[in-house]
Amino acid sequence: MNSAWRWAFYDWANSAFATVVMATFFPVFFKTVAASDLTHGDATLGLGLANGGASLIVFIVAPVLGGMVDYAGLKQRTLVGATLLSAMATSALFFIGVGDWLLALLCFIVALVGFFAAMVCYDSLLTDVCQPVDYARVSALGYALGYLGGGLVLALDVALIILPRRFGLSGPVAALHVSFVSVAVWWILFSLPLWLGVRETMPSSALSLSGAVSKSTRALVGTARDIIGYPGLWQFLLAYWLYIDAIHTIARMAVDFGLNMGLGRDALVGAILMTQFIGFPAALFFGWLAARWALKTPIFIGLTVYVLVAIWSVWLTSIWQFYIMAGLIGLVQGGVQALSRAYFAAIIPTGQSGRYFGVYNMLGKFSAILGPVLVGLTAAIGGNPRFSIVSVIVLLVGGAALLGSARSPQSVIAK
Repeated sequence: MNSAWRWAFYDWANSAFATVVMATFFPVFFKTVAASDLTHGDATLGLGLANGGASLIVFIVAPVLGGMVDYAGLKQRTLVGATLLSAMATSALFFIGVGDWLLALLCFIVALVGFFAAMVCYDSLLTDVCQPVDYARVSALGYALGYLGGGLVLALDVALIILPRRFGLSGPVAALHVSFVSVAVWWILFSLPLWLGVRETMPSSALSLSGAVSKSTRALVGTARDIIGYPGLWQFLLAYWLYIDAIHTIARMAVDFGLNMGLGRDALVGAILMTQFIGFPAALFFGWLAARWALKTPIFIGLTVYVLVAIWSVWLTSIWQFYIMAGLIGLVQGGVQALSRAYFAAIIPTGQSGRYFGVYNMLGKFSAILGPVLVGLTAAIGGNPRFSIVSVIVLLVGGAALLGSARSPQSVIAK
């Protein structure tokens, strides 16, 4: 297994957390077990504050962390430490019982911060495992393996919850506890190929940890100045912020539509599973397209599909339409994200991927701000919540327009 495959397998590993814990089971576990003695409103508030608090921590820390791992040559070791921290916090949920809502939220916040800190290092390692010509293919391979790995773990844990006694468990709550441990074990086990077989490119003179933190903090202003001084870079980052905001908003609204249409938990989990398994070949296909076309072109295709999904959502009336919408999202979501990561890797300065991917991941956490505001305003002004999701078209079109006008090196314009 070469370095690129070892790197990509980390997506297979950590997507178990993103799919099973973040997207599916923790919200259910929190409201029905840990916070079952709270009102529905208080439980929702607690969950929202936990997500918001973790995002704020990552937003503040990511740029400094990215520079630190560059200057000290600590990408891989920081990734290992952040992964272990997050996996241990996830497995600690095994011990959470009824009424332990505060402890559950603390574990979840630690797990989220560790997950996103590891992603800063993981994304920046892309430039260490392959040549620029292969960024798109390898990035797409990572997303594809992530969809498949996350889907497999989710399918296994859904089986545990639906048929707990078949697996020797006392009931669904026990199955939820075991599912958190299964995620932690899966995550650590399949991280080993990257931990043991990928070597980062070390700086010519690595600094001590304290020196790297100090220099990274001082360099924040310089990083911002460098980004502003390179129009192609800031234009892409602004474009990415706009369209990734829209993508995150549509993902949340899709689940809300499902609930409003009367879909139960099992139906929604089924839709998530379908999206995961469609995303596997679709992400690989986007990598194949990127090897033959200018790198922007497949991103534009994905954004166009999102615009069509946003328009079509107005007329959703049945479950089969919801599943088609989920399938369309699965076709393009991983591809847009994978090629955006590859595009960014291709335009940043050599040897500084950590600090620039720190900014990239910071923007990822800063996203989902404009989208919900536009959705809320449209619903309030128009009086029909079904039309509200169409407002994100403004973000999609704006992001696509900025991406189209961004100056790009020849390596990402033509093949």
